[in-house]
Amino acid sequence: MVKQIVFSIALLITLGVFAYSIQRYFRYFKFTKKKPLGHLWARLWKTIEIAGFQTKIFRRPIIGLVHASMFWGFMIIIFGSIEMVFDGLLRTEKIFSCLGWFYNFLMGSGDIFALIIAIAMIIFIARRVIFHVKRFSGIEMKPVSEYDALLALAIIFLLMISLMGMNTFYYLWAQKTGEPMAGAYPIAQHLWAPLFSNVTPQQAWFWYQFNWWFHILSIFVFANILPYSKHFHVFMSIPNVFVSRLEPLGYIENMENITKEVKMMLDPNATFDETEEEEGEPERFGALDVDDLEWTSYFNSLACTECGRCTSVCPANITGKLLSPRKVMMNTRARMKEKGPGLLKEGKAYDDGKHLVFDYLTEEELWACTMCNACAQECPVEINQPSIILEARRYLVMEESKAPSGLNTVFTNIENNGAPWQFSSEDRLLWAEGLDVPVMADKFANNEKPEYLLWVGSAGAFDDRYKKVMQAFVKILNYFKVDFAVLGTEESDSGDVVRRAGNEMLFQMQALTNIEVLNGYEVKKIVTCDPHDFNTLKNEYPDLGGKYEVVHHTQFLRKFLDEGKIKIDSDKFAGSTITYHDPCYLGRANGEYDAPRELLKAIPSVKVEMEKNRSFALCCGAGGGQMFKEAEKGDKEVFIERTEQALETGADIICTACPFCMTMLTDGLKYKNKEEDVKNYDIAELVSIGLRL
Repeated sequence: MVKQIVFSIALLITLGVFAYSIQRYFRYFKFTKKKPLGHLWARLWKTIEIAGFQTKIFRRPIIGLVHASMFWGFMIIIFGSIEMVFDGLLRTEKIFSCLGWFYNFLMGSGDIFALIIAIAMIIFIARRVIFHVKRFSGIEMKPVSEYDALLALAIIFLLMISLMGMNTFYYLWAQKTGEPMAGAYPIAQHLWAPLFSNVTPQQAWFWYQFNWWFHILSIFVFANILPYSKHFHVFMSIPNVFVSRLEPLGYIENMENITKEVKMMLDPNATFDETEEEEGEPERFGALDVDDLEWTSYFNSLACTECGRCTSVCPANITGKLLSPRKVMMNTRARMKEKGPGLLKEGKAYDDGKHLVFDYLTEEELWACTMCNACAQECPVEINQPSIILEARRYLVMEESKAPSGLNTVFTNIENNGAPWQFSSEDRLLWAEGLDVPVMADKFANNEKPEYLLWVGSAGAFDDRYKKVMQAFVKILNYFKVDFAVLGTEESDSGDVVRRAGNEMLFQMQALTNIEVLNGYEVKKIVTCDPHDFNTLKNEYPDLGGKYEVVHHTQFLRKFLDEGKIKIDSDKFAGSTITYHDPCYLGRANGEYDAPRELLKAIPSVKVEMEKNRSFALCCGAGGGQMFKEAEKGDKEVFIERTEQALETGADIICTACPFCMTMLTDGLKYKNKEEDVKNYDIAELVSIGLRL
C-alpha cells in the first residue's frame, strides 16, 4: 500500500508539473496565423514513413542508424514504462504478462535495445566531448546548449543502466526462487546475470526494486526537464512531421490577401464577395514578428533539436556568411518565449519594442539565403526554415521597401519590361533569328493549336550564353518534328525571382498576366529549359488559375531517349570527362535527378559525380534573387565553392540544366582561370552536338 501511495503522489506531481510546463508553449499558438491542415491520410502515411521508419535520419547512414536504433528502442521500451505505471498504481507485478508470446517479444526487444541505447549515448557524448563535431557549434550555440545536450544524454544513459539492472535482478530473483518469470531478457540472462550470480534472492529482489524506482522516477524527472530543454523535440518531433507541408519543396503558398488586391489593380471593374467584412487593421504583409507567422512555423521551432544538420548544408553558412537556418528556428522559439507573456496580458496590441526581424534576425542573414531548400531537405523532422525567411523578406519588401539595390532594380525592370534586365519586351524573339521558331499568335491566326508551348524564359530570351542553349533546344525540337510554338513578345517573366525575394505583389501581377495569355491560347502543355520557371509554372501557377502539364527539357528529351530516337554516335566528346551539377529547383525542389543523368549516359564519354550530388548537391548560389545582388560578407561566394567542387572531379566538361547555374558556374570557371581548360554546357547543347545539329 505504501508503494502504491508514494507512486500515485509522484505520478500526480509529475503530471501536474508537466501540464503546467507545456501550457506555456501551447497557449501562445492562438496569437499566430491560422492554417488548415487537411489530407489527414497523406499526413499519417508521411508520419509513418519519416518518423516511424526514420527515413530522413538515414541521409547520414552510420550515425543515422545509431539514432534510428535509439528511436525504435524507445518505441519498444515505452511499453514497459506504461506497464510500470499500471503496476505502481494497482500494486501489481508485470501486469501485461498475460499477453504471452507478444509480451516476451517486447520485453526481450526492450532488453536488447537498452544495451544498444546505452552504447548510443556513449557515442553521442563522445561526439560532443571528444570529437567536437563541427555542426554542434556555431554563433547561436551557447554553452547552455551543450550542457543541456549532455544532461539529456546522461539521463538517458542512466535510464538504460537502471532498466538493464531491473531486468537483470528480476531474472536472478526468478531463477533463485523458482518463481515463474514474466518476459524474456536475453541480454540480462547471458551478459549481466553471470556477473551477479552470488546474490541471494532477497538481495536480488532489493536491487530489482531499487532499479525499478530509480528508473520510473528518473522518467518522471526527465519528462519535466524536457519542456525546459531543446530535447522537448522528444514530444514534438513526431507531431511536427504530421503537420509539416505535403507540397514539393519548391512550392510557395499563395497569399490570398495579395491576390484580391492584384486582381483589383489589373481589373478595376472586377467584383468580389462583399460579405467579407474587414475588421480591425489590414493584415500585415509578411512577418515582422513571431505572431505574424503561421502556427506551423512556431510548431517547427518547438520541434527543433538544434542538431545543426540544416546549418551544415546551408550554402551561405558553408561559405562563411551569417545565415544559420538553425539560428532562425532557435530565435523564433526564443522570441515567442520572450513576447508570449505580454501577448497573454495585452493581446496583439502588446509591443515591447522588439521584433523577430531586425532584433533577432538581421537583414544580412535574411538576404543571404538562396532559397535552395537544402536545410528543409536535411531536417529529420521536416522543419521548413525557408518559410520563415520568406515571410521576413515579404515584410521587408512590401511593408518597409527594404531590399538590396540589385533586387530593387530587378523589381523595376520586371514591372516595366517583363524581364530582370533592362531589355524591351519587343526584343524577346531576337534570340530566334535564323531559326524556325513558330509563334503562338501566328499559329492561332491560322487556326492551329500547337501541342506544346515552349516557355523561353527571361534568361533564354536575353542572356547571351543561354540564348545558345535555347537555339540548341529548338534545333532538337525541329529535328524530332515537335509541334510547338513560343509566345514571343507576349511572354513575360514568370516571377520566380521576385516571389522568392519577397515581392509577392509583383509576382502575382506577373503570374496573373501570364496566365491570362496562356489560357487565352488554350495552352495545355509547356516545356521549358529553366528549372525555376518549371517549378513556378508547375507548382505555383495552379493556385492562380493556371493549370498546365509542365515538363523540364531534360524530362522532355528523355522521352525521345526512351523511344530510341536519340542515338548519339558522335566522337565529339570521346575521351572527355563530364560531371553534372544538379539545379536546386529541378532536383531538391521537384525530385528530378534521373532524367539528366540518363541523357548523359547516352553521350559517349566518362561520367563522374561530384562529392555532393543529387539531393545533397550544393546550390550554385544564384537562387532566391542572389544572382542579381551583391553577396553578403563571407569567406567566399557560393558559386566559387561549387565550382571548386566541380573542378575536384577532374572533369573537363561541367554540365547543368539551368540558366542560373550556367551563369554562376561560368563565372566560377573564369574566377579560377579555368575557362580554357574546362567547358560549361547545358545538356541540350550536348545532345544537339551529339546529334550533329
